[in-house]
Amino acid sequence: MTDNGTGTRWIVLVVKVPAEPSRHRVAVWRELRKIGALSLGQGVWAVPDVPVFGAGIARALELTERAGGEAVSLAATGRGAQDGQRLREMFTAARSADWAEFLADCGKYEEELAREIRIAKFTLAELEEEEQSLDRLRRWHRDLTARDVFGAPEAPAAAERLKLCVTACEDYAERVFAALHQVPEQRMPEDGTPASGEGAGDE
Repeated sequence: MTDNGTGTRWIVLVVKVPAEPSRHRVAVWRELRKIGALSLGQGVWAVPDVPVFGAGIARALELTERAGGEAVSLAATGRGAQDGQRLREMFTAARSADWAEFLADCGKYEEELAREIRIAKFTLAELEEEEQSLDRLRRWHRDLTARDVFGAPEAPAAAERLKLCVTACEDYAERVFAALHQVPEQRMPEDGTPASGEGAGDE
């Protein structure tokens, strides 16, 4: 979205789930957090009224119903320009926090690759682990991009950082294959005589 936030429609969920067993309340909370819903208070959540949040909202409502709880879904806008802008700022701030966490994990990933190179740990098993970690970062970036409706300022840096992670993983993969394809050097015995089978024709 590129509007200033004043014309944005929001879906506001008012959710009430029985306190016990607590797993039901936690399940609803996790689902709403997963889709990036903005918490406005006890049991009150909001997301921009755009299709990307539709499936997550439906799951949250279903979980609430299964738990024997109650939920009301409302379409809303701010009463004035200031209200709409404030909602947008709050939502974008939450996405900025998500991006900050993502960037921190990218840094940890790059540090891990650098450490493996430093200690020359070049194995297929380690490469597979690093590729799985990269896939997780890719999925995470995709999900964050999907729910970053207004475009948090950290988003471009996150996209560039992911590219650096991809490049670093490719470099590590090349090092792994080079190490695995390297022909071992033949060692000479300590007395300097050729290994068994060598020089037999000199007798």
